[in-house]
Amino acid sequence: MWQFWIDRGGTFTDVVARAPGGAISALKLLSEDPDHYDDAVIEGIRRAMGLEDGAAIPGDQIEAVKMGTTVATNALLERRGAAVVLVTNDGFADALRIAYQNRPELFALDIRLPELLHCRVLEVPGRVTAGGEEIAALDLDAARAGLTAAHGAGIGACAILFMHAWRFPDHELAVAEIARAVGFTQVSVSHQVSPLMRLVGRGDTTVADAYLSPILARYVDRVGSALGGARLMFMQSNGGLTEAGRFQGRDAVLSGPAGGIVGAVKTANLAGMDRVITFDMGGTSTDVAHFDGAYERTSETEIAGVRMRAPMLAIHTVAAGGGSILHFHDGRLQVGPQSAGADPGPACYRKGGPPTVTDANLLLGRIRADSFPAVFGPGADQPLDRAAAEAGFVRLAREIEAETGKAMSSEQVAEGFLHIAVDNMAAAIKKISTQRGRDVTRYALVSFGGAGGQHACRVADALGMTEILIHPLGGVLSALGMGLADQRALGEAAVEEVFTDELMDTLARRLDSLGAEARAALVDQGVADGEITVARRVHLRYRGTDTALEVPFASHDEILAAFAAAHQARFGFTSPHEPLVAGAVSVEAVGASGIGADDLTRATARAGPLVAAARGVMVCQGAALPVDLFARAQLAPGDEIPGPALVLEEGATTVIEPGWSAKVDGFGHLILKRTEPPVRAHAPGTRADPVMLEVFNNLFMSIAEEMGAVLANTARSVNIKERLDFSCAVFDATGGLIANAPHMPVHLGSMGSSVRAVMRARGSGAAMSPGEVYIHNAPYDGGTHLPDITVIRPVFGVGGGAVLFFVAARGHHADIGGSHPGSMPPNSTSIDQEGVLFEGELMVEGGVFREDAMRARLGAGVLPARNPDQNIADLKAQAAACARGEGALLRMVEMFGLQVVEAYMGHVQDNAEEAVRRVIARLAEGSAVIALDDGSEIHVTVAVDRAGRCATVDFTGTSAMSATNFNAPEAVCRAAVLYVFRTLVEAPIPMNDGCLRPIRLIIPEGSMLSPKPPAAVVAGNVETSQCVVDALLLAVGRAAASQGTMNNFTFGDETYQYYETVCGGAGAGPTFHGASAVQTHMTNSRLTDPEVLEWRFPVLVESFCIRRGSGGAGAHRGGDGVVRRIRFLRTMAAAILSNRRAVAPPGLAGGGDGAKGVNRIERAHGGKEVLGATAEMVLGPGDVFVMETPGGGGYGRAGETDAGAEEGAPGA
Repeated sequence: MWQFWIDRGGTFTDVVARAPGGAISALKLLSEDPDHYDDAVIEGIRRAMGLEDGAAIPGDQIEAVKMGTTVATNALLERRGAAVVLVTNDGFADALRIAYQNRPELFALDIRLPELLHCRVLEVPGRVTAGGEEIAALDLDAARAGLTAAHGAGIGACAILFMHAWRFPDHELAVAEIARAVGFTQVSVSHQVSPLMRLVGRGDTTVADAYLSPILARYVDRVGSALGGARLMFMQSNGGLTEAGRFQGRDAVLSGPAGGIVGAVKTANLAGMDRVITFDMGGTSTDVAHFDGAYERTSETEIAGVRMRAPMLAIHTVAAGGGSILHFHDGRLQVGPQSAGADPGPACYRKGGPPTVTDANLLLGRIRADSFPAVFGPGADQPLDRAAAEAGFVRLAREIEAETGKAMSSEQVAEGFLHIAVDNMAAAIKKISTQRGRDVTRYALVSFGGAGGQHACRVADALGMTEILIHPLGGVLSALGMGLADQRALGEAAVEEVFTDELMDTLARRLDSLGAEARAALVDQGVADGEITVARRVHLRYRGTDTALEVPFASHDEILAAFAAAHQARFGFTSPHEPLVAGAVSVEAVGASGIGADDLTRATARAGPLVAAARGVMVCQGAALPVDLFARAQLAPGDEIPGPALVLEEGATTVIEPGWSAKVDGFGHLILKRTEPPVRAHAPGTRADPVMLEVFNNLFMSIAEEMGAVLANTARSVNIKERLDFSCAVFDATGGLIANAPHMPVHLGSMGSSVRAVMRARGSGAAMSPGEVYIHNAPYDGGTHLPDITVIRPVFGVGGGAVLFFVAARGHHADIGGSHPGSMPPNSTSIDQEGVLFEGELMVEGGVFREDAMRARLGAGVLPARNPDQNIADLKAQAAACARGEGALLRMVEMFGLQVVEAYMGHVQDNAEEAVRRVIARLAEGSAVIALDDGSEIHVTVAVDRAGRCATVDFTGTSAMSATNFNAPEAVCRAAVLYVFRTLVEAPIPMNDGCLRPIRLIIPEGSMLSPKPPAAVVAGNVETSQCVVDALLLAVGRAAASQGTMNNFTFGDETYQYYETVCGGAGAGPTFHGASAVQTHMTNSRLTDPEVLEWRFPVLVESFCIRRGSGGAGAHRGGDGVVRRIRFLRTMAAAILSNRRAVAPPGLAGGGDGAKGVNRIERAHGGKEVLGATAEMVLGPGDVFVMETPGGGGYGRAGETDAGAEEGAPGA
C-alpha cells in the first residue's frame, strides 16, 4: 500500500511517497496555489498516485499519511487563531500580560510587547493556597454568568487557569464543566494541558492550546475528509507521531521542524553517526539542534512571544537563510536579520528584490542558474538572473568605496557577506554545543534544507568539524522524517517534593500511572502492546534553584549518581550537601514506526566510471577555481569526488570546498570529510576592512556571550543563574571596553572603570602576573554598589610578558553583608552599612583560588556576608567565565595574529564612535532637571557641536552628595549616558568605549553623581540611574520620563530572604505611546512566577494587575504602572527602596505627568499605613503590602495626534 510523508510549510509543501513496491519519490508544491488546487497535501497525493485533477483519493490504497504542518505556527505568528476567553482568579486578569515583566528589546524606547492571544478575561472569585487550603470558595454563579456572556459575544474557545491548579485542580474542573454546558466547543484546562508549576508558562500554553486547537481541527478535518478514510497522523513538537484526533494546539507549533530533526537523526544513525548537529538552512532562517544518543527536549520555550510550557524538541533558530538581505550600514557589511522572502525574493528572482545570500552564491558560482527550473520573473518562466545579482553587488561595492575609500570587486563583496553569514550560523551551533560544554569537533554535521549544502563545509570549518552527511532526499528531509518517526505519547506530573529515599514509592506510583496512560494512548492508536517501550524519568534540581535536569528513574542511589554526573557535565560543579527537589516525573511511551531508514535509500550501482557532467568556475578566497559539476542522480556507491566540486540536484546544490572530499555510501548518502588541513586565509591586515570589521565585532561579542553562558551555567545563586543579573565583557590593554554582552543595562560601560581602577592599583599591569584574578566592588573607584562584584582577569600572551587584554565578569550577589538581608538597606547613610568592600584584592593567585582569604574577607566586620558559601560559589563561577574568555582571546590571537586583533579592537571602537557621531549630528540640544523624592535634583545640559559631531553632557547644578543612599558613583552615571546614546542610535551597533568618545562628560566632583567615601550608594545604582536616564531623554526631547524607579522590595527572616524589582510605566515619545507594566531603562530583571513565590515563601499574591489610568495624558499616552498586593502569612521584616512617590514622572512637550507611586500597608486589623519612598517595616500574619508603581509621562498635548503612533491604549 501507499504511504505519504508530508511537510506542509509556509511556502512549500514537500511530499515523499512510498509506492506499494517500496519505490520512493518526492515532489515539492507551493503550499498556496488557489488557481491550480485547493490543498497542496491532497494535490501532492493525487500527483504521486497518478490521479486526474479533482479525482477522489482512494483511501483503501493508502496505509497512512504522516505529516507535519506549520498551520499552528503561522496562526501564532500572524495572530489568526480562535477567539478565546481566559478564565482566571480574581486579581489575576493581567497575569499573562505582565508575565515576567521583562521587555523583549533592551534598547527600544518604543517598547513593543507581544499581542495577547485571548480577547477577553473573566475573573472568578475563589482561591486555593499553595498548600491546598481553600481560602475563598469558587463563585460558580459568577463563572456561569461571565461564560454565558462571552459565548453570547461569539467567543467559542475557553482557557481556564487558576493558581496552583497543577496540584489542586477542583476549581478548574468545576469551571470547565460549566463552560462545556454553556456551549464552548474548545475548553483548554491548564492542569491538563501543562500539569506543572508556574502560572505564566502554564497559562500561556493553555491559552495557546485554546487559540490554536480549533484552527488545527478545521484543517485536520479538511484533509482527513479528502483522504477517503485513510489513516492520518501528525508530527508533534516533541518528535513523535500521533493520530489526527489527538493532535492538539500545544503540540503543533514545531510540527514541521521536528520532522527534520527526526529525519536527520535516523539517517545519520544509518550511516553510523551517533553524535550529530542538525543544520537545516532554508530561505528565511536556519534551525540547528543537538543529538547525542537521545532527542534533546525543552519543557519551556518562547515562540512568537508566547511562552510554551510543554515538552518539545530543543531547536535553536537564527535569522540567516538564503533570502537574508545583505546591506552595508554603519561602515560594516551586515547579513539579515530581514529576509527578502518569496516575494520579491532575491535579486536573481527577477522581481526587483535586494541582494541576498542566494545572490552571493550565484555570483560566486556556488550555485548555477541552469540547475534551477525556469520559474522566475513576472511570467514564472525565466531562469535565475545572474546579471541582476551582480548588479546588486556592484552597487554595494560603490557604497563601500564611497564611505570607506576601499575599492572592492563585486566578487570580493559577495565573499565578504558569505563569510559573515557562515559565522552567524556557526555561532548558532556554538550556542547549543560549546556554550553547553560540548566538544563540537566530535560531532558530525547533518545538513539539509534548500540552502544547507551550499554552506555546510564552511560552517563545519568554522567549528572545527570534519564530517558532514547529506541525504539524497536532503531537500525534503523534514517530510522524510515524518515517515521515519515513531509514535510517541508523553506524560508528566508535578511533584515538588524534597527528594529522599522515602519519596521513591510515591514517585514510582506516579510513574506507573503515567506510564499506563501513555501505553494505553498508543494501544488506542493501533500500536501492539508488545511493540511499546516506556522510558521513566524524574526531574531533579537543587533546592532554591529553577533549573531541573532529567535523569532516568532507577534506585535512589543510582538517581543521585546520575544527577550528579549530569549536573557536573552541564554546569561544571555539584553541591553534594544541598537538598534535591523532585520537581516532576515524566514518561515517554514509544511505538516503533516499522519503517527504517535502510528501507528507503539503497543506492544502485552504475556501469562505468564517474564522469563530471560539466565544468564550471567557482570563486573561492579571491581565486577563480575550475570545478567539476556532478548530477546527484548519476552518483553510485563508492564514488569519490575531491573538492572543489559541485553536486547538483533539483532544488539543492552541495558545494565541496577545497580540502574536502565526498564519498557516496551504500545508502546514497554523501559523506563529506576534510582530507587536508584548512588553509588559513590571508591575514586580514591591520587596516580597517568592512568585512573583517563585522567579523571581529561578532567575534568579540561572541566571546562576551560565551563567558555569560559559562557564568549562568556554573553560578550557584538564583540571582545570577535564573534572574541573569550579570554581565561579561572584553577589554583592550588600556581597560577600554571592546564588547559587553548586554544583559543588564546598568552594567554597560561601567566595568571598564573597575578594570582601570585595578590597573592603577597595580601599576597599569606591570605588577600583574599570569594566573592572577582580582575582585573589585568599590563604588568610589569604578564600582556601582557593593552587591555588584566584578571579577577581573588580565590576559597574557604565551610565555607571559605584558598584559594583552582584560576580561571581566560582574554579578549581583544575593547578599554581601550590611545592615539588611540582601544588602539593599533602604535607609543606609554610610557604605559600611551596605556590605563588604573589595578594592582590587587578589582572588586567584598562580591559578589557585584563595578561598581562605576570600572567606576571611566576607566574614570580616560587624556586618559580614550572610551566605559566604554562595558568594564563594558565584565568585568561582565568575572566575571560570573569565578563564573561558581568556582562552577564546588567545585562540583569536593564534588565528589572526596579535597585531591584527589589537588593530581591530581599535577599529570596532572607531566604528561605534562613528555611529554615535551620526546621531549627535542630528540631535536636539536641551536641558532638564529631575527632582528625586529625597529633595535632590539632577541637572543636565546637552550641548551639540554639529561641525565636530560631538556633544557635551554637563551635570553641573546637580545636588551635592546626599546624606541618603541615593548617591550614584560616576560609573553608574557613565553607564546611564552610554545606555541613552545607544537607544538613540536605533541600530545594532557594537557596545564599546567608542560610543562615549564623541561625548564629553562633566560630572561635578562631590555631587551625588560623584560621591566620596563613606557616602552610602546602594540606591544610586537602582534608583538614581533611572532618573539620570529620564533627565537625558527629556533634555534631548526623545521621551517623557518613565517610572523612574526599580521599586526594590525585600523581605525575610532567619529562614527566608527574597528580593524583587517591580515594573511600571514607560514614557511616551514623539511617535509612540509608552508601554504599560514593563521594566524600563536600566533594568530588565525578571519577576518570580506567582506560584513559585507562594510555594517557596509564606506569602500570598492577592493580585497583580495593571494600574489603569496611571500613565500621563497626551497625544501619546504614558504607560500605566501596576498594583501588586502581597499578603504575609507569618511575621517578616521587609523593606522598600523606591522613588517617584513624592515627585511624579514628568511628561514632555505638553504631555501630562505619570501618576506617582504609592507604598502602603493594610494591616490585618483594618488599619492602613502610607509609607514613603524608602521604609523598613515588620509585617505580621494577614498584613498586606501594597505597591502601586508609577506611570510613565505623556508626550504632546492631548487631542494632538501623530500618524506614527500606534493606536490603542498602552495597557490594552
